Amino acid sequence: MTTPALADVTGTYVLDPAHTRIGFVARHAMITKVRGSFHEFEGTLQLDGSDPSRSSASVSIQAESIDTGNADRDGHLRTNDFLDAPNHPKITFTSTKAEQLDENHFRLTGDLAIKGAARPISVDFEYTGTARDPFGNDRVGFEGEVTVSRKDYGLTWNAALEGGGVLVGDKVVLQFDVSAIKQA
Repeated sequence: MTTPALADVTGTYVLDPAHTRIGFVARHAMITKVRGSFHEFEGTLQLDGSDPSRSSASVSIQAESIDTGNADRDGHLRTNDFLDAPNHPKITFTSTKAEQLDENHFRLTGDLAIKGAARPISVDFEYTGTARDPFGNDRVGFEGEVTVSRKDYGLTWNAALEGGGVLVGDKVVLQFDVSAIKQA
């Protein structure tokens, strides 16, 4: 399925860290959500507008760059209880399959590696458009999210709550707000 809107996107793109957000949401104390993001990452997209199934992506995130707005929590998240950033400095995603679901929705399947454990995931993305910025850069945008289990990646630390339940929920929503700049 070829989408007229995608005809001009074929090419190699790099993520623009100043305009891309790689974030997450996790349940805290069973009653609220903690939101955070990573500030240091790089990624490449190979887009094929005439045959989206030939598209691919790879992303590398610096685990140390995690930020939830709370220095103590961020420090704990960098330890072996969670990301073990000193021993596993990068979180990576490498696509293995791309498919078009409808005119503006796509599914990217690949391997997500966190703390030395790699698991296949599929992320559904919405194509949000293209634009030429004031500096002459051609940009493409996508938004997507996927829910993963912390336990699948060995992130099992937790604390029991007095009234029942646990401090940190197992399910984490990974969020991607992507702005990528065309290179070729």
